[in-house]
Amino acid sequence: MTCALVPEFAVSDWRASKRFYCELLGFECRYERPEEGFCYLALGDAELMIDQIGAGRTFDDGHAPTAYPFGKGLNVQIRVSSTEPLLNALAAQDYALFLPLEEKWYRVGASEKGNRQFVVADPDGYLLRFYEDLGSRPAG
Repeated sequence: MTCALVPEFAVSDWRASKRFYCELLGFECRYERPEEGFCYLALGDAELMIDQIGAGRTFDDGHAPTAYPFGKGLNVQIRVSSTEPLLNALAAQDYALFLPLEEKWYRVGASEKGNRQFVVADPDGYLLRFYEDLGSRPAG
């Protein structure tokens, strides 16, 4: 509730999504409105909302997702202090990664910023890119 940008994912089963985010990935449920199928979640400094399609407010007129995977063309980057606990939790549940762990360097002006990152799809197919910061180095 302090972030300037907080995505809200329209989900097919908010309880299943809450279990995925909280029990598997370690998000904290800051508050919920079960009668609306809504949860406000946080992991470190990252915040997001999940909202049951057809309960509470649903953005329709062609904006509500209708088929898996939801959120096509979007992946949400989430900074964590370490990717290892998340990878271990996902592996313990045999939860498949969308993209495996990688070290990736991105040019930013005259330097490069490094990420150790992987991508996982949530139960509705929203892509979550978890990364830990590897710092900077000169571009080369």
